[in-house]
Amino acid sequence: MNRLDIIHAVAKVLTTKGEATKAVETTFDTIRQALNGDQKVVISNFGTFRVKHRQQRQGRNPKTGQSVTVPPRRGVRFKASKNLLS
Repeated sequence: MNRLDIIHAVAKVLTTKGEATKAVETTFDTIRQALNGDQKVVISNFGTFRVKHRQQRQGRNPKTGQSVTVPPRRGVRFKASKNLLS
């Protein structure tokens, strides 16, 4: 399922596809802004999104075998709710 599939599913409940698109885009933008602000996003009976900070580390180029430094970065982690998986 992708973004367009979600929009079509929401459009079945709302009156127009335009309203559904706006609702889905607003939801995703709100989640994105919260995660950019290092906030945790909890959606009841669905799951939790959180930002994970990774430290700088030594890695290896698999093609050459040469050691390289991997810079620090942020990533998003999702933990599904128990109700989602049952």
